[in-house]
Amino acid sequence: MDLNPSAATLLFSWRFDGLVWGAAALALAVYLWRFVAARRDAARRALWSPWRAASFVAGVLVALLALQSSASSYTLNSMALYMGRLMLLAELAPPLIVLGLPSALIRLSARGLAGRVLGFLLDPYVAFALWTAIIVFWNLPAGLSASVVGATSATLLPLLYLGGGLLVWAVTLNSLPGVRSLAVGTRGWFGFLNGLPMMGVAAVWLYSPKVLYSPFVNVPCLWNLTPLQNQQISGLVMMVAGVPALALALVQMFVWLSRLAESSGVVVDEGEGV
Repeated sequence: MDLNPSAATLLFSWRFDGLVWGAAALALAVYLWRFVAARRDAARRALWSPWRAASFVAGVLVALLALQSSASSYTLNSMALYMGRLMLLAELAPPLIVLGLPSALIRLSARGLAGRVLGFLLDPYVAFALWTAIIVFWNLPAGLSASVVGATSATLLPLLYLGGGLLVWAVTLNSLPGVRSLAVGTRGWFGFLNGLPMMGVAAVWLYSPKVLYSPFVNVPCLWNLTPLQNQQISGLVMMVAGVPALALALVQMFVWLSRLAESSGVVVDEGEGV
């Protein structure tokens, strides 16, 4: 195995998993079929914006990159690369897919079975509990080690990150207001608190004086890194990947506080320094 793969090798050399490619192809086919049909109908054209279609396609391609590129072949040799793939599935593909939801789906009602199920999952407390369980349990030494050495777990964990990311970003972006409508302040607090477990895990990896996961202790690492350097870079990758969501949460909280101040009649004297 080449322990110094180039970026081109990691990005453009792909493998084929029939289930993953089949699911992606089905999702894209259904979406694009509905998009083309809607764009031909003047009454529905506005509900299927081109920018939403581009965002959805980009999100699916990012998920495929994380799941099917040759980077997945180096899991045992690079914890940092593994974590980079998981962060693509949790922090980049989900917002792109969620932003790509058409207005017709955004207006989904909470009255039907699908609406009630989604309404339950999009409850901030439920979403926070599920995401925290994924982050905490699967980053304990036993959980992450199992995901690395077990074929089933190696498939399960990336899908959990993708599913959890879709759930979290759907709440953060208030993507289905007909099912669960959340005020900007609620979304801000949710995003802020939701980012803390991941940042906590990242800090432990970044500052730990020893390697915490046995599968990475005695294996050759990519690019001549030591196992400890590999773990520290993984912490940095996770921390950086979580910054956009935290930044958005802080912006939402600022908007909420500004509206709260306006509704309370608080006026700031422009002549006074802050």
